[in-house]
Amino acid sequence: MYILECSDGSYYTGSTAFSDVVARVWEHNNVDEKAAAYTRKRRPVVLRYAEEFDRVDEAYYREKQVQGWSRRKKTALIAERSDELPRLAKNRQQPADP
Repeated sequence: MYILECSDGSYYTGSTAFSDVVARVWEHNNVDEKAAAYTRKRRPVVLRYAEEFDRVDEAYYREKQVQGWSRRKKTALIAERSDELPRLAKNRQQPADP
């Protein structure tokens, strides 16, 4: 499971069967047929976070979980501020950071 930051500052969360997530990021940036439609329109993308899983279904589950998170919660995950994640889950309606 990985989180990319797009050229417009938005986040894209995905998962891959590749053991080399860097290769997948390269595809997002360079191979139209393999890039997500979202990232194709927001190149270049930069890898900001990744987690490894033993099974693809576990990575896919985590991808779907993180996709449902607010930007603030994803930012805390990227910044390794895991202590903030429970609070951010409860306060999803907080105004965005300036």
